[in-house]
Amino acid sequence: MENKSTYKNNKPTLFFILIAILVVILSACASSTGSSNDEESGVELALDETYNRVRNGARLFLTYDPENNSFNGFVENTTDDTLKRVRVEVHLSNGVELGPTTPVDLAPGERKDIKLSAKNFEFDSWTAHPEVGEDSSEHGDGKEGEGEHSEGGSD
Repeated sequence: MENKSTYKNNKPTLFFILIAILVVILSACASSTGSSNDEESGVELALDETYNRVRNGARLFLTYDPENNSFNGFVENTTDDTLKRVRVEVHLSNGVELGPTTPVDLAPGERKDIKLSAKNFEFDSWTAHPEVGEDSSEHGDGKEGEGEHSEGGSD
């Protein structure tokens, strides 16, 4: 009789433990899958550092050139499929966003040179990322959402 009573008293505790484990597993899965719409790379770079990472199949290699006050490099398709609407953004520590560059489709292995002018902006660090596919800020008419990409220029 004592064992049944102990078992009944532990049912709510076991239920809550199972729910907690399920919540942890689901939140871990959601955060690890990521999304092509993730805005930031999360990597703050000093002015003399290089960005060299692959995101959504697009490798971005970018450096800051203080003489020309611009970011230069390339974006490259590392997949076996064509990447649609590839573009690059740079975010400066002062809150200014450069880009995005004009969207291009990249065939497997194809590389496109990137140059984004930082104009005369004052900043001491930066972050960058390539974007692939449709942008959540774009509307059906293909225009960028207002204020989303407002500063800097691309060549």
